[in-house]
Amino acid sequence: MKVYTVGQINQYIKNIISQDYLLKKLVIKGELSNVKYHSQGHIYFSLKDETGSISAVMFKGNTGSLKFKLENGKSVFVSGYVDVYERDGKYQLYAREIIEEGVGDLQKRFEELKLKLNEEGLFDPEHRKKIPPYPKNIGVVSASTGAAIQDIINVSRRRNPYVQLILCPAKVQGEGSAESVARGIKRLDEMGLDLIIVARGGGSMEDLWSFNEEIVVRAIYDAKTPIITGIGHEIDITLSDYAADLRASTPSQAAEYAVFDVMTEVNMLRAKRLRLAQAMELKLKSVRLKLMNKAGVIEALSPERRLRNRQQELAAYYDRMKHAVERRYDRYKHKLDVYTAKIDALRPSAKLVGGFGYVEIGGEALTDIDKVKKGDELQVTVKDGSVKAIVSEVKRGI
Repeated sequence: MKVYTVGQINQYIKNIISQDYLLKKLVIKGELSNVKYHSQGHIYFSLKDETGSISAVMFKGNTGSLKFKLENGKSVFVSGYVDVYERDGKYQLYAREIIEEGVGDLQKRFEELKLKLNEEGLFDPEHRKKIPPYPKNIGVVSASTGAAIQDIINVSRRRNPYVQLILCPAKVQGEGSAESVARGIKRLDEMGLDLIIVARGGGSMEDLWSFNEEIVVRAIYDAKTPIITGIGHEIDITLSDYAADLRASTPSQAAEYAVFDVMTEVNMLRAKRLRLAQAMELKLKSVRLKLMNKAGVIEALSPERRLRNRQQELAAYYDRMKHAVERRYDRYKHKLDVYTAKIDALRPSAKLVGGFGYVEIGGEALTDIDKVKKGDELQVTVKDGSVKAIVSEVKRGI
């Protein structure tokens, strides 16, 4: 007899179960028990009825589809597959989707009405109207109290405090709520507003069922005013969303789609204006510098500037000529003084010192004894004067 390991047996059983077509995709109805939310986001629980129980797990990647909190004792429908967890050698249900009992009938009605309205063309993209980019007045169909309308008001004030919001209060859950919402849409549509928001906060499928009613879907389709829906949370999709001109995942997002963010635009314009002013200032400085350079060139070429330059050149020439003339004058004056001194040194009177005199006869110098005779009149010039004398005797020799 062949001996097998525990792992081999577990693997064998796993292969048998994984190849069973029925166990690959099934829906099991039962009551929840031993519900445990793991810190990693997984949910462990058991599904039981009067005959027995089966262990189950829903991994974090699938929990986003849950629209309610799992609680012990709640009756649910679980869709998924059965497989073997080899380590423990036990089989368990791996849940992909969990729906509360009673929701299954609603889901069936949802799909039937969706198919009917789609065949009539209520969900055709060609019917959707363009959302105005800058609405001034926006109608809101929602409950007068609650988070939905408050979120819309807060987002609107933050993005554009000048937009006018007109609330048409409506019952958004329970008996008569569908008719209330439809009346609100028609009333706001008759006011000729720029845009309408149909909004409601999150909830279960039953809570949101008013927005799956045919009367509401047709009111959205028939409206002449563009409509944005913001119903429930991101995972919630109603038939009203299919008929709307634009679907938002939440009331807050609907307000963001509807209201132009004028404050961000204002801040952007202020920043652009600052950058433009800085660019203009730099450009003006560059132009001023170029003009100064051009002005310098023009100034250099102007007749007045050239005349001043010529005047300065002439003044410089005058100074140089003046200095040259003065230097030449001083040089010639010096020569003249020298010549004058020499001439003075040659004058007869210059030697009339120490008893010497200068003798003239008839206005001429007496240089020869033969030129004078007794009785001639002579003029004798000495250092400090002259004397006239009559010759009384002429002697030759010294």
